Amino acid sequence: MNMSKHLLAGLLALLSLGVCAQESTIRKNLAERLPQLPKIDEVSKTPLPGIYEIRVNENDIYYTDAEGNYLIQGSIIDVRQRRNLTEERVEQLTSIEFKDLPLKDAFTVVRGNGKRKVAVFADPNCGYCKRFERDLAKIDNVTVHTFLYPILSPDSTEKSKNIWCAKDKNKSWQDWMFNDQVPAAVSCDTTALTRNLTLGRKHKITGTPTLIFADGSRVPGALTTQQIEKQLASVTR
Repeated sequence: MNMSKHLLAGLLALLSLGVCAQESTIRKNLAERLPQLPKIDEVSKTPLPGIYEIRVNENDIYYTDAEGNYLIQGSIIDVRQRRNLTEERVEQLTSIEFKDLPLKDAFTVVRGNGKRKVAVFADPNCGYCKRFERDLAKIDNVTVHTFLYPILSPDSTEKSKNIWCAKDKNKSWQDWMFNDQVPAAVSCDTTALTRNLTLGRKHKITGTPTLIFADGSRVPGALTTQQIEKQLASVTR
């Protein structure tokens, strides 16, 4: 019995050494052959024999062979289970835990008891965001954290700065979104907007509005009132 345990431990140690050696080979060869490739954050096995995942820039995924002779860009799809494994992996890497959101860089409105929670990344010049705000306004018993995320144009940045610096951020935001009342030009510390952009890019938020719910689920696009209610109810359950 003890001998079996020792043999198993020895085999596991050999396998571990093999994986480490393989990773070192991949890192070394790709660095030499593709110096323009960003620093590799992680090397890991895939379900495909002889194919390894390499992760760069925190959440960009490529694939290579055991010797780093080839670099593959694209998706691995499990056709038996009809799953895009690459897409699932990227979603895992770019997911945001609601509790980790830097709420100090958002402005907040509470309706009713505020028990249900949602965070919204929004650009003031986004037409879909305006439509979404009208539907969101019909939702009660919710806390909404709005992260200004100016990605559409320089004017988006200007409007976001003025809204962020307004004495009443929520009013300034709603005046613009509902009544096209341009926010007054004011100045203050707007580094929160820079942090929002960094956060969004890190988690691959590429469009607005993007919603983050309390369970960490992320939904891109302008949901209707009914869809918002359905998603909030799903999180509550």
